[in-house]
Order: sequence, then C-alpha cells, then structure tokens
Amino acid sequence: MVRIAAFSFTLALALSIWAVSPEGGAAITNGATAPDVAGENWFNSKPLTMGELKGRVVLVEFWTYG
Repeated sequence: MVRIAAFSFTLALALSIWAVSPEGGAAITNGATAPDVAGENWFNSKPLTMGELKGRVVLVEFWTYG
C-alpha cells in the first residue's frame, strides 16, 4: 500500500511540475526540421546529413563519463 501511495505522489508531483513549466514541451513540435548532427565518430558509414537520413529510423545514443 505504501508503494502505491509513494508512486501516486511521485506521479502527481511530476505532472504538476510539468504542467506549470514555462516551456511545457514547446521544444518538440510536429513538422519541425531536426538540426544537423555534429560529430566526427560515425559507425559503419560516412557522416550523413539530415537530408540523407530523411524517412529513415535513426538511433542516437548520448552518453558521457561521470
């Protein structure tokens, strides 16, 4: 019972913070053009532009040490 209460409280808190945030998800819009990916380490291909990737499923993995 405590787990359900803690989960419900956490979910309500997260939703309330998201609802009052000034951005409110404004960075994600349908039809917007994705920025070009800058980087030198491409695996299994030459560096590609967004135009060359259009219509394809792209997996982008971001990670860091620390």
